[in-house]
Order: sequence, then structure tokens, then C-alpha cells
Amino acid sequence: MTVILAARRELWDPQIAQMTQIQKTTLPQRDPETYAIIGAAMMVHRTLGKGFLEAVYREALGAELELRRIPFRREVEIAVYYRGLRLETRYRADLVCFDGVLVELKALTRLTEVDDSQIINYLKASQLGRGLLLNFGATSLQYRRFVGSASSEFVSAQSVKSVDSTSPTP
Repeated sequence: MTVILAARRELWDPQIAQMTQIQKTTLPQRDPETYAIIGAAMMVHRTLGKGFLEAVYREALGAELELRRIPFRREVEIAVYYRGLRLETRYRADLVCFDGVLVELKALTRLTEVDDSQIINYLKASQLGRGLLLNFGATSLQYRRFVGSASSEFVSAQSVKSVDSTSPTP
């Protein structure tokens, strides 16, 4: 009988109830749009595996996005600005999904800081707040999420080292 009473006391212990509430409120919010895109990319990688050129993965991912009814545009032209001046040179994003997620595709053995820097710069130029870097060239699909806004620095930008060999790395 004492065992049952001890178990019942644990169920009603206010400290346990508070801990449960803290754990539930600190869970990160998931972004359903980027999860949907990553899920489509996983299906492409599971089906094709590694070893194809980037163009093959781009076309297959487009087909998978259509099957899943995920809205997207291919090779979206984005203006680039230098000190407030619009440059003649443009960037073409591989994909823009949901009119707000820039998706950059790679088919490399592994992603590097150079690839991170590239998507961060593309996000700044496009003024889109979210980006995905997807790499189909590894054994498993590699992906990285980037989040920021047009008016703020991207959090990931602080960890990316300079790719200019003539300047010292931070």
C-alpha cells in the first residue's frame, strides 16, 4: 500500500508538473515549408542516389515538388546590388519555393564553407528570409537551413570564414 501512495504523490508533485511545462515550451518551432522541401529532396536522393550531375537532381526535384504540389519557380533571376547600385550581373537561383524559400542545389562529395558563403550572399541579394542548401553528391542527402531577414545579418554568416585567399581569415 505504501508503494501505491508514493507513486501517487509523484504524479501530483508540483515540481514535476513545472518541469513538464518548461520542456514543452522550449521545443523549437518547425518550419513546415522547409521540411516539405527537404522531404521531397530526400525522396529524390533515395531514388537516384549519388553520382549524377546537378542538372539531373534539379529536374528530378522539380518533378517531385510538382507531385507534392509544392509551389516553386526554376532559375529565378535575382538582381545584385553594390553600395546601392544595381549591377548588370544577375544571379539565377536554382529554385524559389513557396515564394519565400531560396533553394540552392549541389552535387558535391561534401559541402564547404564556400557553399555556405554562396547561399548567404544569394539570400542577401534576393532579400528572402529563408534558404536551403541541398547536396545530392554525398552518400546521404546533406542539407543546411539558413534563416535571416532582408534587414539583418544571417546568423550563419558569422561562422563563415573569408574565401578570399589574400585576406586574413577571422
